[in-house]
Amino acid sequence: MSDQYGSRPRVAVVFGGRNSEHAVSILGAGSVLDVIDRSKYEVVPVGIAQDGRWVLASGEQRYAIEGDDLPVVDAQGIGLALPSGDGSLVACDVGDIPVELGRVDVVFPVMHGPFAEDGTIQGLLEMAGVRYVGSGVLASAVGMDKGYMKMVLAASGLPVGPHVVVRDRDWRIDRERVLKEVQELGWPVFVKPARAGSSQGISKAHDLRELESAIEFARGHDPKVLVEAAIVGREIECAVLESLGDERPRASLPGEVLVHGDHEFFDFAAKYIGQDMSLAVPADIPADVVEELRAMAVRAFEALGCEGLSRVDFFYTADGRLILNEINTMPGFTAVSVAPQLWAATGLPYAGLVDRLIQLALRRSPGLR
Repeated sequence: MSDQYGSRPRVAVVFGGRNSEHAVSILGAGSVLDVIDRSKYEVVPVGIAQDGRWVLASGEQRYAIEGDDLPVVDAQGIGLALPSGDGSLVACDVGDIPVELGRVDVVFPVMHGPFAEDGTIQGLLEMAGVRYVGSGVLASAVGMDKGYMKMVLAASGLPVGPHVVVRDRDWRIDRERVLKEVQELGWPVFVKPARAGSSQGISKAHDLRELESAIEFARGHDPKVLVEAAIVGREIECAVLESLGDERPRASLPGEVLVHGDHEFFDFAAKYIGQDMSLAVPADIPADVVEELRAMAVRAFEALGCEGLSRVDFFYTADGRLILNEINTMPGFTAVSVAPQLWAATGLPYAGLVDRLIQLALRRSPGLR
């Protein structure tokens, strides 16, 4: 690496945010902060409170679930700003004279959902001239919006399941047409916010009555909703990592998500509360299917123009078909989340994955690429 960063590049680990995945982001940040090499990097933990305020995280910040109590960003820390220009953090509490805290060389946004993973924070960092981990503005925005994501994947020749996008205006003024289109998918259907993750706002509808309630529930998270035909199949996931050189991105071994207990699908509780989910990696599927799935995962990564890391989720049906469900440009990132587990099984442990992502970010040029 060039010595332009001095003895240790300065990495701001940013977490929290103004959305329903606030706590999930904090869990991932805690894992990153635990393993990042402090002899190699200077680390600055930065929280974004639920009201959008940026703060310098204190030693009192909690990064774990305690019982059923989810962590939140401690908004009492020193207020921060990242002015456009040279990437310097500035302390800017109300009533105080702004104090420059020094340049940030790279931001690791361990963030999910709207106003975070959807291209918004990436755009802010682009304007500030700061390198950052993960995909750029367009790939992040398309990957966050499940309707446009499926459109791009399908246009790239990748198989996606039947679905209907329910836009806010259509639901308000043309509800009967929307309901008719959804009925043509057959029952049951899965209803989810178009721009949310961690299984927030998702429900399963078996008839028209349940469908209307499910759409209203999803609209509590996002006025734009996606309704998908239920696909019977095993849930197989694969992570993709950008190369440090000029090679194509590399796909991990695939793993199968196994949900235990009484969950009808892989919901938030199964993912983060209790022990109701496990990952079988490598997945017990034929070798030729493994290679096809890994190739499709890389194609999806490249179709969106992703950078850094992504996780690509598939259904593998009983008749041997692979159907691409979605791509996550900033997947869950605790040490026991799916993408890090997949890379650990492929030979890249969690600490090495964190380091690789920072190195990738340090090597990319700011601005248009």
